[in-house]
Parts: sequence; structure tokens; C-alpha cells
Amino acid sequence: MRTRGNPLGWGALLITAALLVAGCSGASGDAQDDGPEEPAGTKDAEVAEPLSLTFTPEDEATGVVPAEPMTVEAEHGSLTEVSLVGTHGSVVDGSMNDDETAWTTAEPLGFGKTYVFEVSGVGADGETVEETSRFTTATPQQQASVRMNVPDGATVGVGMPISFQFDTAITDREAVEDAISITSTPETDGAFRWFNDSWVVWRPEDYWEPGTKVDVDAEIYGKDLGGGVFGSRDRSASMTIGDKVIARVDGSSHQMTVSVDGDTARTIPVSLGKPSSPTPNGIYTVMSEHYDYTMDSSTYGVPSDAPDGYEITVSHATRMSYSGIFYHAAPWSVGDQGNRNVSHGCINMSTGNAKWMMNTSKPGDLIEVVNAGDSELEPTDGWSVWQLSWEEWTSGDQGA
Repeated sequence: MRTRGNPLGWGALLITAALLVAGCSGASGDAQDDGPEEPAGTKDAEVAEPLSLTFTPEDEATGVVPAEPMTVEAEHGSLTEVSLVGTHGSVVDGSMNDDETAWTTAEPLGFGKTYVFEVSGVGADGETVEETSRFTTATPQQQASVRMNVPDGATVGVGMPISFQFDTAITDREAVEDAISITSTPETDGAFRWFNDSWVVWRPEDYWEPGTKVDVDAEIYGKDLGGGVFGSRDRSASMTIGDKVIARVDGSSHQMTVSVDGDTARTIPVSLGKPSSPTPNGIYTVMSEHYDYTMDSSTYGVPSDAPDGYEITVSHATRMSYSGIFYHAAPWSVGDQGNRNVSHGCINMSTGNAKWMMNTSKPGDLIEVVNAGDSELEPTDGWSVWQLSWEEWTSGDQGA
């Protein structure tokens, strides 16, 4: 049997196909609405930079202070090898930081020497860089050495000042003070005072606490101290503060009362300076102790053969001043001790008491003299720094 075609059915199929095509076309049109793709290569690219080296001091620098650190620093990369060698052949010790971007000398250099840096490193761009740099250190017009009064490892008294005596005039006092470090446990406040252009002293505000540990470092080598003067050698010492020993001497009662940590240990009959040569009143600091010491009046300007001169050896003598004042054994004046003042300015006592006193005292202990006459102890006569109040000590009116 033959069937007839259905014109309506075919029309429906055509409409459906058209809608499907239109739907596909619509999806394709939505994708094009996002706009054109960005052309390749238009974004900024990060550029790896080459290694840059900075030398301190700069290349061909002269007059370089040999105590200052010499460095090389890397930017945009790291260091792989650094050497600093003197033209005289010495290799300078140095150290690299953890990320290998800086190298610093670990020792001072010599005077008037030329040194050459040879450095290699790798930049962020992967390229190796090699550079050299040379410089010459300063040649001093004069070198200054310093003496300190601190005996290394000693136990000293609560009044111990720290004295620095230079062998030449210093024009840059601040440079000296910066080069000196004084550290203590427990921490102790103090300050410098210059008595002249070659002598500076550091003392605490108050007496040291017994048991204090003190380290002194005068790191002056290679430092520019002004006026063409450079430090020639470092000095260092450590000391421990011992018992608080203070002797109070009364010129009117002719007695010395010695206390140890606040308790009276002994009262000693003494004889001080006679009216023609009185013992200056003031606070003395024990400086040094001597056995079988020759007392000679010529050391302070009176000939030993003069009517008022002398030259005699004593068994026990302890210096209290630069001007020749001691406490010492004086067996010839035992009858006067405790009764009258007959000495040339020293503190006379019996041999037994002088021996006991020397066994009890030490450098840095304090001897306070009162009622001995009209003269006053100068703060520059020995280690007599406690003659000045703290306000006077820290005043701007210091030695020229």
C-alpha cells in the first residue's frame, strides 16, 4: 500500500532544525562577547639584575683609619669569595654574614700599608662578577701609648679610680672616651674627667660595691686621636672590688680608726705632719705598697743632707700621693705617736701597726685625714679623686 506524505510533519521538523541551528549560533555569539584575547608578550617581564659590589673604603682611598672595619657588600646577588691582602703579603682575617651579602674585617690593619680586595660573586642574573679594590691606611705623625693604674687580676678597694695616662697630648678627647669601655657586674654608673691633655680618669659616682667585677678595655690601637696622633697599642685589665676598708685619721686626737665593711677593726696611734710640714686634709686613695722602702726627701725637692732633709729605709710603706705622703713604719717616733705631730707630712705608726695595716689594706682603699692643719689635698695629687663631689667631677670645667 502506498502512503501519502504529510506536509505538516515535515514543516515541524524543519522548524525544530532551525531552532537548533539558531541555538548553536547563539552559544557561539556569547563566547565572542568576551572580547579578543590579549596578544602574547604584552605583560611586563621581571628582569634579573646584575651583581653590584660596594667597597668600604672606596677604591684608591688613602689615609684610611686602620682600626675601622673594612667591608664589601653585595646587592642583587651574593658573594662567593673575598680576600683582603696587604702588599706586604699578610692575609687579613674576616667573616661573611649568614646570607653571604657582606664581608667584614675581623682584625685591625697596619699603619701606612696598602691592601687589595679581590672579590667574586654571582648576581641575580646568574652572571659571575669579579672585582678588585685597593686602599692605603694612614701613617701617623705620632703614636700614643697609654698606661693604666689597674693591675690585671687584682683585688682593689672601693675607692679605686681608673686612670689613663698618655705619653703625648690628646686633642680628640671624645675619640679616647669612645675607645675605652668599662663594664662591671653589677652595673656601676661613672664618668670621665680630664685633668690635663694627656691624663683622664674614670670613677664611679659613689664608692664601688664590694664584690663588683670590673673589666677595662682601652682599645686605642689604630684609632685617630686627633692632630695626627693615633693609638699604638690596646690595653686591658680586670679587677675585683674587695672589702670596704676606710681609715679615718684625726690630726687632733692623733688616732687612726680603721673600719672593714663598717666595723671598727683597729685604732692606731699615729703622728702626722708637724706645723712646718702639715699633712694635707682630704680623702686619699691607697696607691702602692712597699717593703724596705727608702724615704728620700730629695724626691720632693728637699736635699737629703739639708737640715730638714732625710734619707732612711723603712720596713713597711704605703704611698698615698704623688707628692710623697705615705703611711709607714716609724720606730723612731713611737713616743710621739698618739701624742703629737712630728713627721714631714707622712702618717707615722709603729712597725707592728704598719705591718697590720698593710696586711689589711690594698690599692683603692680610702684614708680620710681631718684636723691636720690648714692645707688641703689636691685632687690631682695621686688618686685623690674623691676630693671632688660628683657635681664637680662631671662639670665642664676640666683640665686643659
